[in-house]
Amino acid sequence: MASNKTIRPTDCGIDEKAWALALPGLYFAIFPPALLLNLIVAWVCLRLKTNSTFMVYLKHLVAADLLMTLTFPIRGASELPGASDQLKMFACRFSSVFFYLAMNMSVIVMGLISLDRYLKIVRSGGILLCQNLLFSNLLAFFFWTALICSNTLPIIITSNQDPTNKPGEICIAMKTDLGLSFHKAVVMFAEVIFWAVFIVNVFCYTFIAKTVLESYQRSRGDNDKRKRKAKFRVFLILLVFMICYLPYHAIRIPYTSLQVKSNNTCYKHSLKIGKDFALWLSSLNVCLDPLIYFFLCRDFREKFMEICDLKRFFPTVGKNGEGCQSTDTSF
Repeated sequence: MASNKTIRPTDCGIDEKAWALALPGLYFAIFPPALLLNLIVAWVCLRLKTNSTFMVYLKHLVAADLLMTLTFPIRGASELPGASDQLKMFACRFSSVFFYLAMNMSVIVMGLISLDRYLKIVRSGGILLCQNLLFSNLLAFFFWTALICSNTLPIIITSNQDPTNKPGEICIAMKTDLGLSFHKAVVMFAEVIFWAVFIVNVFCYTFIAKTVLESYQRSRGDNDKRKRKAKFRVFLILLVFMICYLPYHAIRIPYTSLQVKSNNTCYKHSLKIGKDFALWLSSLNVCLDPLIYFFLCRDFREKFMEICDLKRFFPTVGKNGEGCQSTDTSF
C-alpha cells in the first residue's frame, strides 16, 4: 500500500523530527504509571461496596480511565515515524475512537460527581431521585450507551475508505463524505458536552464555596476546621477538570474547521501540534483522577491503605474525613 502523507509547509519554524519523536514518547512515558495506578484503583473499587452515589460514579470513572489507558500504546506506536499504514488505520478507526469515548465519558462523570457533591453539601436537607443508587447506575449506563451509539459506532462504520494516495491526514482520508460531515458533528457534540459540564461545575463550586464560607463564619472550632478542609478537597475535581480538558476543548473547534480541508498552512500545522499536545494533556487525567478517589472518599482511602499494607506506616491516614455514604453531606 502506498503511504498516505500529509503535505506540510516547510518554513513554519517547527522541528518536525523532534516533535515526531516527542509525541509518541509522551504516550509511552505515561502508560506504565497510568496502567499501574488504574489497575490498583480498579482492584480497590472491586472490593468496595457500592453504597453511595459517589461510589457509583467513581467506579464508572475508573472504567473510563482504564479504557483510555489501554489505548496509549497504540496511539504512541501509530505516531512513530515510519509506522505502518495498517497500524495508523487501526488507530484511526478503533483505538482513537475508544480514546475519545473514554474522554467524553470521563467529562460527563466528573459533571455528575460535581452535581452529586453539590446536592450533598448545599442541598443536604432531603434525598432526591438523582441521589438514588439505582437511578445513578442507570444514568451512568445511559450515557455510556448514548456515546457508543451516537459517536463510537458511527465513526467506526464511516471510517472504512482506502486512504491510499489521498491528500491530507490518514484519519480524514479514511472517512466517507458522510463520515466527514459526521466527524464535525461529533466534535461539536463533544464540545457541547464539555462546556455544559463546565458550566455545571462552575455553578456547583460557586455554591459549594459559598456554603464553606458560611460554615467558616458560623464556627471556628477544631472539628469544624477539619470538616472545612474535607469540603475543600472537592475542588480537586475542578482542578483536574480544568488542567486536563480545558486546553484541548479550547483548541478543538478551530482545528476541526481546518482539519477537513485539504489546504496546508503553517496556522493549520501549528494548530495540529497544539491539539496533539492538548490531547496528551487530556490523557493525564488517568493519573490525576486517583487523587480524587483518595482525598474525597474515606472508604476508598482506607481500603487502599489496607490492600497496599500501608496502615502500619501511616496509621492515621484514612481516619480523617468522611465516608462516601449516600447520606453524608461532606466527603
